Amino acid sequence: MQKYICPTCDYIYDPAKGDPDSGIVPGTAFEDIPEDWECPDCGVAKEDFEPYNEE
Repeated sequence: MQKYICPTCDYIYDPAKGDPDSGIVPGTAFEDIPEDWECPDCGVAKEDFEPYNEE
C-alpha cells in the first residue's frame, strides 16, 4: 500500500501501521482515512499530504 508524507514535518503515514492514537487501525489505506484527519505531529490537513516513494 502507498505511504504518504507530510510536507511540513516529514511524518510518514504507513497504512500497515495506521495511526492508532487517532483511531486509524492498521491496514487502513490513506484514501479510507476520514477527510478531517490531520497529521498527528503538526496538524497539517490530510489533503496536503503527498505520496511517499521510498528510494
